[in-house]
Amino acid sequence: MTLHAYTDGASRGNPGESGIGVIVKNDKGEPILRLAAYIGRATNNLAEYTALLTLLKRVRGIDCQRLIVHSDSELMVRQLNGEYRIKNPEIGKYYKEIQDILRTIPFAIEIKHVSRETNYEADQLANEGIESRVRLE
Repeated sequence: MTLHAYTDGASRGNPGESGIGVIVKNDKGEPILRLAAYIGRATNNLAEYTALLTLLKRVRGIDCQRLIVHSDSELMVRQLNGEYRIKNPEIGKYYKEIQDILRTIPFAIEIKHVSRETNYEADQLANEGIESRVRLE
């Protein structure tokens, strides 16, 4: 089974109040995980990385053969795919943690850049996270 995940980070200000949104759909397009959370004050790039990291922590034990992650953060996708260097030390910490998790996941993962329109649901969840002020458990 192939799962499709959509992640987004939102920041009101840069840095500013931030949230994350994550949605995972099965191969029929049905949501099996939806998450909106507040992460406090962060940059938009840190919010994007936090959303992806949260997704990876939540799907580690899931039974699937392939996970395709969709993100509208071109910077993050290109950094994770080795096309761009990471200059920010804080982003570097997130990158390392993501790489460590990726090495432990037993299924194939692909990270793709998509348009904001395609990532609409995750964007809505990220903004709900900011509004809710409910942090991750």
